[in-house]
Amino acid sequence: MTNGSSLKDKLVAQALTEGFVSCRVCRPWDVPEVPARLEAFLEAEYHGQMGWMAERTHWRGDPAALWPDARSVIMLAESYTPEHDPTEVLNHPDKAAISVYAQNKDYHDLVKKRLKRLARWLISEAGGEVKVFVDTAPVPEKALGHAAGLGWQGKHTNLVSRDWGNWAFIGSVFTTLDLPADMAEVDHCGSCRACLDACPTDAFPAPYRLDARRCISYLTIEHKGPVDEELRSKLGNRIYGCDDCLAACPWNKFAVAASDIRYAARDDLKAPSLAELAALDYTAFRAKFSGSPIKRIGRDRFVRNVLYAIGNSDTAELLPVAQELTNDPDPAVADAARWAVKQLL
Repeated sequence: MTNGSSLKDKLVAQALTEGFVSCRVCRPWDVPEVPARLEAFLEAEYHGQMGWMAERTHWRGDPAALWPDARSVIMLAESYTPEHDPTEVLNHPDKAAISVYAQNKDYHDLVKKRLKRLARWLISEAGGEVKVFVDTAPVPEKALGHAAGLGWQGKHTNLVSRDWGNWAFIGSVFTTLDLPADMAEVDHCGSCRACLDACPTDAFPAPYRLDARRCISYLTIEHKGPVDEELRSKLGNRIYGCDDCLAACPWNKFAVAASDIRYAARDDLKAPSLAELAALDYTAFRAKFSGSPIKRIGRDRFVRNVLYAIGNSDTAELLPVAQELTNDPDPAVADAARWAVKQLL
């Protein structure tokens, strides 16, 4: 029988070899605070149109119920630290700002493959059963990451580490093996509120609380139909996600370079032309974003976002681009185009 501590040491070494920047372990039942926090979030309707968050809450609030046979949760962080300043593009209103994580390959695929390799290694080494998750199941990954000691949930609600900042994807391996658990991390935010002050839409009603209905990542990715006019001007040229609160975190001085070149930004997505993006039809959109997380929102929602950015650009040369789309078959696109025209006239 493999000694638990010895196996844990080998597991951490293997995880680092795979490219993860950190590997920690907790128990599925180590997050007793989650149900109450989830209930408060849903009661405040902070989830907006994300109805799936109100489903399967018995699992989302209790990882032990997701798979009762699991005895350990291996939490892993994978860095995607950008090589460039992601906020620089905000100074160029005729260009589009795309969240760093979406400037190349879909992280779901890359992280899951890495998790599966690590899980297979664990089975070959010690047996047991495993299940892997990365952002696609009702798993409170950030809370588990905090409990395992990967980092703590900062005031922007994302996981932060003193060792790698906050540019990281989080994945988990649930296992029936009984592995030694790590200590939970403590909060090191102190009096800092840089992330809160950086938010363009005031999406944080209080530290550690996010109203997704005002978050640019939610508005540009999850929200269907027209965006509230009061919020459109606050989007600036952000057309897919937002990095402002992440980029503002002082702990990024310890950020670790991404180990996978497939997280490096594609040249055509660092600061793409709004005019070129607005001209994408369905076929061109699918071709351009094949293998990208952007593909899942579809051409219509994407072009809607581009038109909001055009309306905020104060660039008269983009007026004809918006006018061309005022009769688009998609109502939200046509509405966004008409709004952009008004803004530019």
